[in-house]
Amino acid sequence: MDLKQHIRGIPDFPKPGILFYDISTLLRHGPAWKEAMRRLAEMIRPHRPTLLAGIESRGFLVAAPLALELGLGFVMLRKRGKLPGAIIGLNYALEYGTDRIEIQADAVKPGDRVVVLDDLLATGGTLAASIALLRQTGAEIPMAAALIELTALKGRERLGDTHFEALLAYEG
Repeated sequence: MDLKQHIRGIPDFPKPGILFYDISTLLRHGPAWKEAMRRLAEMIRPHRPTLLAGIESRGFLVAAPLALELGLGFVMLRKRGKLPGAIIGLNYALEYGTDRIEIQADAVKPGDRVVVLDDLLATGGTLAASIALLRQTGAEIPMAAALIELTALKGRERLGDTHFEALLAYEG
């Protein structure tokens, strides 16, 4: 199955000059979504994770069903102020300012093998910050993955020594 046939490109969203790769068309096509999850599970399984972490918010759509498929727990990496209880956070730089990613303090234990997932890898800033935050908790990060990688933006270069795989790649 050609999964790219189920990804819609929307020009000039969220601003002029940007081609947005919309996964809602993949999500609503049951057989294609199931195939995408099967292929991602095959990529992730050899890395023997004990937990999957999803990056807010579309990363939740990828990580949660994969965790279920693999029989693993799922943890959320969220933007500032969205999680209850004690949290651990990390501020990071973006092209246009700064942001913050947070996790509940008891979500990950030292030594957990956590695979980090998002829907799309662009410049890599949020994924790199998520990896750094999880490492602060004592987690091992055997890999990171995404449904889509925009290769021209070279986001994987920001991930350092973390192995990265994407199900689909687009040049721009």
